[in-house]
Amino acid sequence: MEKKIPLLGMTLEQLTDLTRQWGMPAFTAKQIAQWIYEKRVTDIDQMTNISKKHRELLHQHYDIGRSKPVTTLTSVDGTVKYLFQTSQDGFVETVYIPDRERATLCVSSQVGCKMNCLFCQTGKQGFGGNLTAGDIINQVLSVDDSDKLTNIVFMGQGEPFDNLDEVMQAIGILTAPYGLGWSPHRITVSTVGLHKNFTRFLDESECHLAVSLHSPIPEQRLSLMPAEKQMGIEQIVEVLRKYDFSHQRRLSFEYIVFKGLNDTLTHAKALVRLLNGMDCRVNLIRFHKIPDVPLDGVDMDKMTTFRDYLTHHGVFTTIRASRGEDIFAACGMLNTAEQEKQKASANLQHKPN
Repeated sequence: MEKKIPLLGMTLEQLTDLTRQWGMPAFTAKQIAQWIYEKRVTDIDQMTNISKKHRELLHQHYDIGRSKPVTTLTSVDGTVKYLFQTSQDGFVETVYIPDRERATLCVSSQVGCKMNCLFCQTGKQGFGGNLTAGDIINQVLSVDDSDKLTNIVFMGQGEPFDNLDEVMQAIGILTAPYGLGWSPHRITVSTVGLHKNFTRFLDESECHLAVSLHSPIPEQRLSLMPAEKQMGIEQIVEVLRKYDFSHQRRLSFEYIVFKGLNDTLTHAKALVRLLNGMDCRVNLIRFHKIPDVPLDGVDMDKMTTFRDYLTHHGVFTTIRASRGEDIFAACGMLNTAEQEKQKASANLQHKPN
């Protein structure tokens, strides 16, 4: 039986090629896009202004491609963590974070991750595959409060720049008039810094950029993040200085604070030197403990002292509020739990009587 192709994640150009291939009127592509992205239908039969003949033809070869989350966990602070199954049968996490008038969705771009950062649970899983643009858009459309979203951040599982074709296609749909019509300034993409796609993203997108920094000392950053070897933080900053972040587009640096490792005055001074004169902000993040990793977080007094030093020396710095600590707070932990559950189930099924 032919596996049906998902329509979700297709651009208007791709939908136009599709309708031309099947002899449908040219305007049908815009109708399909409107049904999928604006009206958010989940079944081809709901596309009532498309002829029954053409709907039947679509049914034979395509489906919408929407899927509901397989698991949902809700925190006492209102944060909701979703687990989605991807089109390639992997699992990824998506987190809905309400905050007064804002509602941010943290989406994933890969199953697992190749970057293997020491402090990241997702990196411990290894790499399980790239998400399609449809997998990414499905996360946005299939959470419970999708219509309330004000911002999207690509800060979930995976390295977005390692799957930039699909990420850029998803962003294109999110921002296109035929898609969701969002401003690119409502979207932030996070990266450890990959040389092959770094300038491409900066040149082809107006979305905000968040760089995972975590140590201003290259040797130490390498011990935390193997990607430092491929594109070092000093090279990253050198490239970023060539771009204008003084207007609507924002640049931020993510800095997880580890006890006794990167929380000293030496590190604070090095950060000031590294980022001197840049239009940017530093987001300090509390570390969520993960199994088998010899790193610990710091208390709020230490976070505040570190923030105040940077701010007083010209580096705008904030402390990101910790959310969802009661529902597998660290990214990748819910996915890991699901994988372990499936392994246990498979072992039970194959256990001899």
